[in-house]
Amino acid sequence: MSGAEFILAINLFVAGLLASAFIAIAIYDARRISARWFALCYGLGIVYIGTEFTIPLFQDTRVIVAVNFAMFLAITLLMNVGLARRYEVSPPWRSMLAFFVLATAAVYVTQGLDRDSLLRMMTFQTPYAIAQAVGAAIVLQARTKLSRFDYALAGVLLASSVQFFSKPYLALAVGGSGSDPHFYLQSTYAMISQALGTVFALSIALLIMVILMRDILADVLQKSETDALSRLLNRGGFERHAAAALRDASRQGLPVTLVISDLDHFKSINDNYGHASGDRVIEAFSRFLHESKAGHHIAGRIGGEEFAIILPGTHMAAARLFAEGARSAFSALPIDGLPVNRRFTASFGVAELVAGEGIDQLMRRADAALYEAKKDGRDCVRIAGISVLEVSFEASVSNVVPFGGKPPSA
Repeated sequence: MSGAEFILAINLFVAGLLASAFIAIAIYDARRISARWFALCYGLGIVYIGTEFTIPLFQDTRVIVAVNFAMFLAITLLMNVGLARRYEVSPPWRSMLAFFVLATAAVYVTQGLDRDSLLRMMTFQTPYAIAQAVGAAIVLQARTKLSRFDYALAGVLLASSVQFFSKPYLALAVGGSGSDPHFYLQSTYAMISQALGTVFALSIALLIMVILMRDILADVLQKSETDALSRLLNRGGFERHAAAALRDASRQGLPVTLVISDLDHFKSINDNYGHASGDRVIEAFSRFLHESKAGHHIAGRIGGEEFAIILPGTHMAAARLFAEGARSAFSALPIDGLPVNRRFTASFGVAELVAGEGIDQLMRRADAALYEAKKDGRDCVRIAGISVLEVSFEASVSNVVPFGGKPPSA
């Protein structure tokens, strides 16, 4: 057995392991559609390696070489489909199909040229290089934020593209790819080419696997931090994200304000209308908070009917306007399944971060302000650290047009 044949045998085993690994990921999390495509790629890789071994068995190798080429090109293109699914990019199906047909036809035609013809070798290797470069482009134009693993994957795909472009020159440098296809696997070039292919195939597969596992772990973490009823962060998730927001704001010298709210008379809602109606009120208030907050705000359900929202980059005055607008708008919001003339209210406490304060201290001050709002009759906003605000300010914010453009209820 030649060195190239030995490497091919190893590749056969590795392709089977990688296909099985991607199948396992796809079974574990059915939403990982990309894992199915990657499993298909490495499954077809087993068939492709098998065709490499069969080339010497054919008297006329023109057809089997073209089939072998088409099989590997199909694998690289299907991998791009998997990458497109992972990075939320639309696969260019028609372009890929046209490229596949034209490239395969060109390889079939050029097989009649001399083995060491640069044109023949470039025609054979260039489509692979283009497919790998397209894969890198798919990663880089992802709609989601890229991590160092994503950039590493794009870099390896580009490096793989370069090695495909360089293979014809490598073949000429080491004495060619064999006098004819029957002796390809005995050539020095075949051993080097197969070794390079193994390195890049493994590197790409392992990086993709790391990225998919990272995605799964991120989803698990998100589920563990998400409240099932409100779809907002639960208390643990809120505190973790809020602490990170406080650290970021401190580094950038930005203000941070916390708004804590509590649904008024919530026990009476459950008592009078049932717990299902109480859940609908929580869902409505949660949806309202989610739709009202900006993208960089952090909202969570931190208790049964208690909610909190961190407003990075927001001073006290703006945070109070936010709370007053939320209070007025929610009090005018009808709840599905409950009497149309029944309105529900919430009380709010607001605290701005002071130097040296952590999330626990900030939440305690906001809670104290919320307690003042409850004590002062509910359906109002109170600010931590200020006992009484000027009546003129109360009057001015009461006229703020609430979210959704509806005037406050009388």
